[in-house]
Amino acid sequence: MAFKINISEKGKAYHLELESEEIQGRKIKEKIEGKEILPALEGYELEITGMSDKAGFPALEKVEGVMIKKVLLSYETGMHKKAKREGKKKWSNSTPKGLKLRKKVRGNLISPDIVQINLKVIKQGSKPLSEIFPEQNKPKEKKAEKTETSE
Repeated sequence: MAFKINISEKGKAYHLELESEEIQGRKIKEKIEGKEILPALEGYELEITGMSDKAGFPALEKVEGVMIKKVLLSYETGMHKKAKREGKKKWSNSTPKGLKLRKKVRGNLISPDIVQINLKVIKQGSKPLSEIFPEQNKPKEKKAEKTETSE
């Protein structure tokens, strides 16, 4: 199955799809050489920051293995929900007080069930990513202005 890989660098993300057996078995927070993913990424060092499976469950670093598991989470990765008692009020601090929910998450190993992998650039290569992925570096086209046809 093809992996959707997102490589982020200073606020810009580059996307690619590839099938690779070399990535399987890696863990979150593990570092990989760029040439293992794409030969054009020679000299890059990337870190796996996260992933999600075909059902949309996020992978959590704390959960070992490849299985889906129900974990009791406080407000952190994989859990972004407001407490019911808070209602529409603004939170006094960034996290709701005492909110814990049991959520399904996937283990931290890359398996064939994983669909999306997020990577972060740690060490730059000789070529910038904007040259490696030129089709993704284009500015968005503005809609053509409507020309009025009268009479």
